Amino acid sequence: MRIEVKRDLCIGASSCVIVAPGVFELDSELKAIVKDPNGADAHTILEAARACPTLAIYLYDDDGKQIFPLPPAPTS
Repeated sequence: MRIEVKRDLCIGASSCVIVAPGVFELDSELKAIVKDPNGADAHTILEAARACPTLAIYLYDDDGKQIFPLPPAPTS
């Protein structure tokens, strides 16, 4: 799993740090960063992403497919 924090969306609420302190921390600008992508299991990382009030944490599977937040469905 690849974890990406969208810095322009992050407001430093630190909910991700509370849920997965082994994975996330706040930097000097009080924005979340990934300190260790292997610092928690996949379920905990997903819960941390869900806890973000601005959905600033994006998760991708091993094939690069976005798994959170779910991308919009294609329109026809």
